[in-house]
Amino acid sequence: MPAIFPLDVRPVLPPQLARLEELANDLWYSWDRDTRSLFSRLHVNLWEAVGHSPKALLKRVAQRRLDAAAQDPVFLHQYAQVLVAYDAYRAQSARTAVAQRLHEHDLIAYFCAEFGLHESLPIYSGGLGILAGDHCKAASDYRLPLVGIGLLYRQGYFSQTIDKHGNQQAAYADSDFDDLPVAPVLDPDGKPLVIQLDLARRRVGVQLWQARVGHVRLVLLDTDIDSNSPQDRDIAHRLYGGDKSTRIEQEILLGMGGVRALAALGLHPTVWHINEGHAAFMIVARLLQRVEGGLDFDAALEAVAANTVFTTHTAVPAGHDHFTLDMLRDYLGPRCVAAQVPFERVAALGLTPASAEFNMTALALRGSRFQNGVSRIHGLVSARICAAQWPQVSAEENPIAHITNGVHIPSFLSAEWREPFNRYLAAGWSGNCTDPAVWRGVHDIPDHQFWSVRQSLKVQMLHLVRYVVARAHARNLGSESHLGRLLRLADATNPNVLTIGFARRFATYKRALLLFDDVDWLRQILCDEARPVLLLFAGKAHPADQPAQETIRRLAEYARMPEFEGRVLLLENYDLRLARRLLAGVDVWLNNPIYPLEASGTSGMKAALNGVINLSVLDGWWGEAYDGSNGWAIKPVFEGLDEASRARDEARTLYEILQDEVIPLYYARGSQGYSPGWIALAKRSIERIAPHFNAARMVGEYVAKFYQPAASQGRRHAQDDYALARELAAWKARVAEAWPRVQLRSVADAPQRLSFGNATRYALAVQLAGLDPASLRVEAVFSRPGEAAHAPRSKRLTLQPVEPLGKGEHLYALEFTPDWCGRMECRFRAYPAHAALTHAMETGLMCWL
Repeated sequence: MPAIFPLDVRPVLPPQLARLEELANDLWYSWDRDTRSLFSRLHVNLWEAVGHSPKALLKRVAQRRLDAAAQDPVFLHQYAQVLVAYDAYRAQSARTAVAQRLHEHDLIAYFCAEFGLHESLPIYSGGLGILAGDHCKAASDYRLPLVGIGLLYRQGYFSQTIDKHGNQQAAYADSDFDDLPVAPVLDPDGKPLVIQLDLARRRVGVQLWQARVGHVRLVLLDTDIDSNSPQDRDIAHRLYGGDKSTRIEQEILLGMGGVRALAALGLHPTVWHINEGHAAFMIVARLLQRVEGGLDFDAALEAVAANTVFTTHTAVPAGHDHFTLDMLRDYLGPRCVAAQVPFERVAALGLTPASAEFNMTALALRGSRFQNGVSRIHGLVSARICAAQWPQVSAEENPIAHITNGVHIPSFLSAEWREPFNRYLAAGWSGNCTDPAVWRGVHDIPDHQFWSVRQSLKVQMLHLVRYVVARAHARNLGSESHLGRLLRLADATNPNVLTIGFARRFATYKRALLLFDDVDWLRQILCDEARPVLLLFAGKAHPADQPAQETIRRLAEYARMPEFEGRVLLLENYDLRLARRLLAGVDVWLNNPIYPLEASGTSGMKAALNGVINLSVLDGWWGEAYDGSNGWAIKPVFEGLDEASRARDEARTLYEILQDEVIPLYYARGSQGYSPGWIALAKRSIERIAPHFNAARMVGEYVAKFYQPAASQGRRHAQDDYALARELAAWKARVAEAWPRVQLRSVADAPQRLSFGNATRYALAVQLAGLDPASLRVEAVFSRPGEAAHAPRSKRLTLQPVEPLGKGEHLYALEFTPDWCGRMECRFRAYPAHAALTHAMETGLMCWL
């Protein structure tokens, strides 16, 4: 074979277009459609070929096209408009009211294993990454002082093809970092900045890269550099790739390497946010630094945890990463020796009663003081999963809270809505999207105009659906005549067929096959020629998840059945581009997971923004959003039923909703060709969902509930050489030692009946076991008969310390006049109390009478 010598000839930007390079290197374009449209005008086909990457486009586009664009008045006008918008956004440097809650020197470090900002930066796999990307975008809109920390993978998530038998084929491709909207961080000498990370008795070089996300900086770590061994160059090669050793190496790189990266950049965060447990080794890195700075282990832990936030996105215990102690010792043992910290102390931070392995979620919980799930339901599920961290406290009262996820409206609201929203919504709606009053104007949009937008989005979606199906059909050697049969309902020239979308990661708990639980009933629903229905399925299964891949095979089998052919389409290679089209173009968005395993879900929020109506199990975010008038809900059946019985009952509900409500309403068309009732429901969906389930509200909640309190608490703990951290650690040690001997006994019988307006008195003797009386809070908890002490209607009243009784006991008493009538039950309890605790139940200790 002849030798091949590569030659890369790059075009030169004309002076008039010089700032295209600046636009290509700011992921602001990921939520500004005019900027993406500007780049696509240079060469539409090339834009598609380079995966919508402005930077890659500018490397490959023909010089004559750039020269022509520099002389094209239409292109130059659009270019000027984009620059005006970009410069205006960049010029907004003053913090918003939300960001002003923070101190001027505060900085939030946001750690996540993946960031889904745009398809041109493929370092994400699914919902976690998209959520992290939306978090950064909303932080930029707020001008929040936030820096993201992640890994720069050569291979992001895989590209998917599906063969004619329904088998998923996963293909990975290496990214050329020169094509990505990233740039190397340079040291003072102008060379790439490389830090050193100790990893299992070897030193690994880590190069730092950065991406601009509007006002936010994203720092990415990469080990694929010449000075590293082949093994170490591969650490961050593939997102979620490799074996357990690769996984722990990636997580140490993210957590401990991220801490070193921030220090090398001269950045000193005052809030540390761990978005899912992958980054929890950040706690170990900071803790060992504090020990080396002179704190004892427990005080260092308090200092680190005081300003650390942990968000869990997992709804099943098996979803939490864990490693053997031997593996952990191999990787962290040398670092512990260097810091003169017993390895066992560090290992204990990740141990749980249920396993002998090191659990990353347990580490994140012990090393943080602000913890949350990502929906109201998921917050309680997480509290139950993690209840062992607070063994004597009920899950309902332990510190895990919730902040429900939201989506970045500018990224997922289709451009077609811009004109009607600008005309009919309140002025400045895009900057005030959390105000419910703003969205009431959606009802003022004329029905025919609303329907016109919806049909336009549907046509765009159907064009892409036809392209995706045709491409796969040709690759699988299908005939042209058969392709016509497959696409007869996906007709972009006649977008009047009710279209239902189900697109998300394929996992068994998401139950993509629930619709096929009763094939005969489904046949009746889909095969009515007068009221046809088109089902669109899309999603990827993890290459190691065989049950999920079997789901894809079975979907393909159903789609090939003669009665479902052309009525059920399985679309391959679900990515952000396809997601945007489906989310905006279908009529109904279907989600039917097993309750309560959907942590939040955000796809339905994106669909609702675009006038798509949700039909979902009341799980995750939909359990909060559904109000009876903004979509359809499948009420979960009793959790104690076996999986088959649950599926059968919930499938029946799904069929009934489709048959009795969805299909009749869609096809109840008036003289103008649309259903007024359908449009009214779609408008209510937008009005009720948009103001709350957006990233602006979400990030605002993080600032108010977590970031501002964490920053303030971190400063208090650090004052006077961490005096408060030392005091709190010593106090917790005393309490933990004494608590097994703390006891309560009643010393006065209270009356069982009382007339309204009369006072009563309760008194308890508390064995303090040497603790100060102020170290305990003693409560009387009143609840209705049959209700738990944590029930919403319960009342908690504090007994005050009165006097010592001798032998270590102290008298606590409560005198009060009930302000209610009816029967109540009273329970007494005591738990540790200290003014510096972040959460009242932080110690996890409780003693009941």
